[in-house]
Amino acid sequence: MANPTRTGRLAVLRQLLQEARFTSQGELIDALGEHGIVVSQPTLSKDLLELGAVRQRAVGGALVYAAALEEGEDAVLEKLARLCAELLQSIRHAGTQILIKTPPGAAQYFASYLDQACLHGVLGTIAGDDTLLVIATDEEAAESTVGQISEMTRTGRPAEREQL
Repeated sequence: MANPTRTGRLAVLRQLLQEARFTSQGELIDALGEHGIVVSQPTLSKDLLELGAVRQRAVGGALVYAAALEEGEDAVLEKLARLCAELLQSIRHAGTQILIKTPPGAAQYFASYLDQACLHGVLGTIAGDDTLLVIATDEEAAESTVGQISEMTRTGRPAEREQL
């Protein structure tokens, strides 16, 4: 498997940080390698900085890398808007289903922020590697959601409050 895009690499790294405890960058490099991603230590350091990862004490006292937690609805919407601008390659809908294409490895990362944003009329998401299926409550909600996501993709900013 070829190395994914930077965005895909960041998505895998974030997922790893959420799922397991790593005490060193070497462990993270090995874990990324198991996912077919070859990365140098300087690049990993930049990626950790980009994700806002921190070192914190685990229960046993060891320092481990952890994904930064964004708090508050505004922070989640800001991040979702940035992700729309950076990751969204295409968006289409039919009925209550919305299909979103992202770079390889980024769909689950994108889906997690879409879920956290709790957009009105969205029942949930299903994500693969580069494709995300969003299920809306009805066709009107699907059209509204496509409009909101499209606006965030164009502007990189959250859609206006009254639209959410």
